[in-house]
Amino acid sequence: MLDIKKIRQNEDEVKERLATRGVKFETIDELLAEDKKRRELVVESETLRQQKNEVSEAIAQAKRNKQDASQQIAQMKQVGQQIKKLEDNLKETQAKVEYIVSRLPNLPNPSIPVGPDESFNVELRKIGTPRKFDFTPKPHWEIGEKLGILDFARGAKVAGSRFVYYKGLGAKLERAVYNFMLDEHTNEGYTEILPPYIVNDASMYGTGQFPKFKEDVFQVEGQDMTLIPTAEVPLTNYYRDEVIPTEQLPVYFTALTPCFRSEAGSAGRDTRGLIRMHQFNKVEMVKYCKPEDSYGELEKMTKNAGDIMEKLGLPYHIITLSTGDMGFSAAMTHDLEVWIPAQNMYREISSCSNCEDFQARRAHIQYRDENGKLRYVHTLNGSGLAVGRTVAAILENYQNQDGTVTVPEALRPYLHGLEIIK
Repeated sequence: MLDIKKIRQNEDEVKERLATRGVKFETIDELLAEDKKRRELVVESETLRQQKNEVSEAIAQAKRNKQDASQQIAQMKQVGQQIKKLEDNLKETQAKVEYIVSRLPNLPNPSIPVGPDESFNVELRKIGTPRKFDFTPKPHWEIGEKLGILDFARGAKVAGSRFVYYKGLGAKLERAVYNFMLDEHTNEGYTEILPPYIVNDASMYGTGQFPKFKEDVFQVEGQDMTLIPTAEVPLTNYYRDEVIPTEQLPVYFTALTPCFRSEAGSAGRDTRGLIRMHQFNKVEMVKYCKPEDSYGELEKMTKNAGDIMEKLGLPYHIITLSTGDMGFSAAMTHDLEVWIPAQNMYREISSCSNCEDFQARRAHIQYRDENGKLRYVHTLNGSGLAVGRTVAAILENYQNQDGTVTVPEALRPYLHGLEIIK
């Protein structure tokens, strides 16, 4: 959530920066008008309350002196009615302010590329060289089905489209991938967490999924329960409504969880394979840190995700997302995209984002600075990595002409030395 005081004090700058994210100037004008009305109502209400206190004291004094207080009592009743009316107006105005500000995206970092969509993203660097095949590479779903390790047909039968069964060595490969990731991240200083897979609305609000993106999730009907779209939600809300002891910062968390997404608006996209599923596993990284450290921590997090790719021998590149392609809560995002041979292109496998204090304001997560003043922490999150997409990349990049798949060396200890999936 943006700081309303910052919006008031930097109106033109905020308008210009949010315009790069599709927010109209009129929205900010409306917000500031309602905010001004709200502040005026607060002052008026406080003035009337002071007047009510004075009248109340006059009534008490009159009664002590055994004087007629009917005039003051009538005045008290009138002031009380005025206060009630003001409170109703204030409540309505405050709701309008909260409605608007809760739907405003984060301010983009001034250094990121400006543009309405992914075509304006900027490549930072490429790591690894895509393999040159002496045969036509097959898509991962075809490889997995022929090996008997992925079963999309039965997944669709039992649950619907965009679900899959991992079977035999497919299940073991998936397990090897996420255990490898967790081990790597804990070696890098992250604390492993096993969080709830269902969260409440306050948690979804804290990280910015609610109220704007309710159509993107699965909810338990009639209950304050939502299946997590990412472990970012329970990990970031771990310290909701708390003050983190300064000496504990920075805090690093990592977690393996299933993720549940409705994929609203993705009809016709990636209808086959593991790229876009309603349920998938992901290893998440989340950080809490002091504001002055957050961009250094973003680079470290991006490297943590990249190290996984390099140890698995997967070619990838890193891009910085444009203002129009970035997630709602992010101020800057680096995407890591892995090479998918059958599609002859890079596909997203991780997004590492610095949300600055946007989520901390929504979730009320603070620390005390060197002067003892309460300040909001900065939060960061990133995939380390999306497990299903990693499996897809392994199957395609390590496929052999005879239909077998070579196991990356880094995963062999997790598969009892297995070298070939066949």
